[in-house]
Amino acid sequence: MFGFYRVASAVPRLYLANPKENLKEIIKILEEMKAKSISAVVFPEMALTGYTVSDLFFQKSLYYEQMKALEELKAYSAGFGGVIILGIAIMLKDRLYNCAVVLQNGYIKGVIPKQFLPMKREFYEKRHFSNPKELESLESIELLDEEVAIGSNLIFDDGEFNLAVEICEDLWSLEPPSSKLALSGAKIIFNPSASNELIGKAEYRAELVRTQSARTISAYVYSSSGVWESSTDTIFGGDSIIAEYGSILARGERFNLQSSYITADIDIERLNALRVAEGNFNDGELDSQIRVIKLDRLLPLAIHKLDRVIPPYPFVPSNENEREKRCQEIVSIQAYSLIRRLHASKAQKAIIGISGGLDSTLALLSTHKAFEIESRDSRDIIAVTMPGFGTTDRTYQNAIKLAKELNVTLKEIDITKLSLLEFEAIGYDKNKQDVTYENVQARARTEILMNIANMQNGIVIGTGDLSEIALGWSTYNGDHMSMYALNSGIPKTLIRYIIEYFAKSESNLKEILEDILNTPVSPELLPHQDGEITQKTEEIVGPYELHDFFLYNFVKYGFRASKIATLAKIAFEDRYSLDEIKRWLRVFISRFFSQQFKRSCMPDGPKVGTISLSPRADWRMPSDASAQIWLDELDDMEVIL
Repeated sequence: MFGFYRVASAVPRLYLANPKENLKEIIKILEEMKAKSISAVVFPEMALTGYTVSDLFFQKSLYYEQMKALEELKAYSAGFGGVIILGIAIMLKDRLYNCAVVLQNGYIKGVIPKQFLPMKREFYEKRHFSNPKELESLESIELLDEEVAIGSNLIFDDGEFNLAVEICEDLWSLEPPSSKLALSGAKIIFNPSASNELIGKAEYRAELVRTQSARTISAYVYSSSGVWESSTDTIFGGDSIIAEYGSILARGERFNLQSSYITADIDIERLNALRVAEGNFNDGELDSQIRVIKLDRLLPLAIHKLDRVIPPYPFVPSNENEREKRCQEIVSIQAYSLIRRLHASKAQKAIIGISGGLDSTLALLSTHKAFEIESRDSRDIIAVTMPGFGTTDRTYQNAIKLAKELNVTLKEIDITKLSLLEFEAIGYDKNKQDVTYENVQARARTEILMNIANMQNGIVIGTGDLSEIALGWSTYNGDHMSMYALNSGIPKTLIRYIIEYFAKSESNLKEILEDILNTPVSPELLPHQDGEITQKTEEIVGPYELHDFFLYNFVKYGFRASKIATLAKIAFEDRYSLDEIKRWLRVFISRFFSQQFKRSCMPDGPKVGTISLSPRADWRMPSDASAQIWLDELDDMEVIL
């Protein structure tokens, strides 16, 4: 459902040089998996004999028992329902080869020879196995009375789900076979491996798997031999790893005395979207030698509960240390981009409208950081507070306190009289309090800032964030416009954490910033009641945490509306009902399409993360596009995981 497929990496308890017992352990694991909707599972290298049997590989008895066990596993696969991958030794023309086999539905779908045979330190595979180059002229071999495709160039495909295989050392090589296989369409790479344990090797191995999944925009499923391999000169830990596009989704516990396995749900639609959007991936050369082997059309199996974490805040790292590093980096991006713009424009001063809200606070803090880096006089930052009909004392006082604490030049210009004159000039009834009432104030503020910038040889620093830009939650030619849109690459959910970062690192600002963080988001354009904010943005357009989730999955992956709604329900668990999510997703889609005209002429601003809506960089869309098919698809959705 929605492109999710469940895969597994298994590490069975090994009986060295005893294929019959090893088969029992493998089948025991597969029996457990039957109820878990597994689409494909990988077992280690030489899973039926053990990797460390060494010269026993030359024994006919061992080889015969291995093939007998393989035949039984092949028959068993007819009732398993998914694809089974494991490493075996194969004899061809009096030569022994290190291979993997792919089984499904009672058939061996293909044989993949290991391409790189290690011959160093504790490894001496060339003592036992022949050079795989000798097999390049073969397209198929006879194996267990059937003609079976052979080659390192095989992709197994059922039309949506597909996979390819490389073996252990292949991943460690300078040019892993998985790179070419991925370029030719393989979405999931399986690796049956036998990787021993050394100090620091486990971390390097996991990083290798993770980065290869990122480089190939794929999922990577890795299984390595466990502790019951021989301990003569090495020990094996039974590492099992499942990664997807640079993230480790699951990792098993090493040094386990019992059979074990891990599972994770791979998002094929996500990988498809990333590959289509990544130009350097599309520029890769297709391998004309790749052969596609058809899998039986029995996938995907039903997944009733998703076996992966869906982060509710995709723009925000969940790890606290990573989050702090991210905040530091964002502030640096903002500060240095502003420094560059100030030099290019030869501006002496920065003019910022401050409201006591999140966005203007971040813009002021990052501008102050830029001036600090260049040892500029902080008094050349002109912070302008412009109270109007809806300004509350809380936001007003926070704006004043922050400006004074940062030692910037503070100007206060009340816009109520200016707005009343505008109402009178255009013949507007001030008691209506509709969109005109609000936008006159927003445009008055922008006009004041622009004029001050002209007077002071400065530039106006925009405060609008990525979330507002996505929703078009700004007044055209009002707060929509500036001379440099400093916050334009940062979503609202992330802005909160950056301000928290400043609150922790700047003790003199802590109390002010904490109160700003606790203030409801509001444009404060409608009159307040008894000093309390009456116009709360998230009650009007919906929760920003939902909109940021929608934005990320809509723009980065191009997911269908029904999939975004389903993932949101999983990510936010019981915090929002499906009806609430669908309601606000309709708002997001409708506004995202209808407000494109504002993005088409938005000012320059620094790109911060992978999502940007600048018409000059990342997002190109006609202002006349219809949202109807997305809204219809949302209305018609019925199934939820």
